[in-house]
Amino acid sequence: MRLALQLAETARGQTNINPVVGCVVVKNGAIVGTGTHLRRGGPHAEVHALNMAGDDAEGATVYVTLEPCSHHGKTPPCVERLIRDKVSRVVIATIDPNPLVAGTGVSKLRESGMEVVVGVMEQEARALNLIFEKYMLTHLPYVTMKTACSLDGKIASRTGDSKWISNDASRQLVHTMRHQHQAIMVGIETVIADNPSLSARLSVPSLQPIRIIVDSQLRIPNEATVVKTSIANRTIILTTELASSQRKSELEARGLEVIRCGTGPHVNLEQAMQELGKLEINSVLLEGGGRLNGSMLEAGLIDHIYLFYAPLFIGGKDAPGALVFDGIANISEAIRLEEMNLQQIDNNFCVSGYPSNRWKGESTCSQES
Repeated sequence: MRLALQLAETARGQTNINPVVGCVVVKNGAIVGTGTHLRRGGPHAEVHALNMAGDDAEGATVYVTLEPCSHHGKTPPCVERLIRDKVSRVVIATIDPNPLVAGTGVSKLRESGMEVVVGVMEQEARALNLIFEKYMLTHLPYVTMKTACSLDGKIASRTGDSKWISNDASRQLVHTMRHQHQAIMVGIETVIADNPSLSARLSVPSLQPIRIIVDSQLRIPNEATVVKTSIANRTIILTTELASSQRKSELEARGLEVIRCGTGPHVNLEQAMQELGKLEINSVLLEGGGRLNGSMLEAGLIDHIYLFYAPLFIGGKDAPGALVFDGIANISEAIRLEEMNLQQIDNNFCVSGYPSNRWKGESTCSQES
């Protein structure tokens, strides 16, 4: 099962709204087949592994990180293939979180007379598919916030200079995170100040995220890199009903998608996440400025946080902080970082964890498979 989990890990970011899944087929103590779900619409991990196993699949044990599918989607049900190939035993790490299918794959396998074991390395398997689980149960994207800051919590100097706070190794890790998320989101102030390309730049070819800009007044300049490259790289502007219709039309003519979210002066972030979910965007890497980060955190819309700290003190009462929001009155009301992890990256260190006010499993809307 550990090997199956490692196989699943290799496909993170490639499967669109589908889960990452790994599968290993074992017979007489030897591995005879392995597989990974590589892309939405392509063969599932079990199919790849069974194809490799061939005739050795009969009587074998199959280890798979997620309950085999039992319904017809873009591909046939894996349950039927497992039964047809006459495997003797299926070991499953975790049940499919989609409430419309959860448990039915296990039931069909058992009804066929097959031995089924569920729950082997379940927590590790669920951790791999937190994005899939949230999207299946809420139709909302899983949001990971990333920011680089000084030891005193500043993300830029009082003049706006921010290149570079974090070191090369930390920035390379961030580009991997961009590759593994469907979209990257920033605020308009970041675009105006830094003119970023918002791309994943790795030493090997990487998947490019959808660029999302929060811009309440459609102030984004035509010369911004994200505007000039919007034909090649999908770019979405989140704005409000108050924004200029003429400017909206101008940006759309340049190839950008403009979505109105809310009637007030600022983008309604809850509505924005719903709109992104409708577009089948299941994961967002938030690299906003302090106000956007703070607003998302305060609204309970952030699922995972990565804070990259550099051994610097920047100071300045006007220097922007990593998270800016109204704040709490009592310490007991503070948003806490749960399941915290600490990692040293050369002379930087990364604090990561899950905010205590995040979504924790309650379904907010239904979705059909």
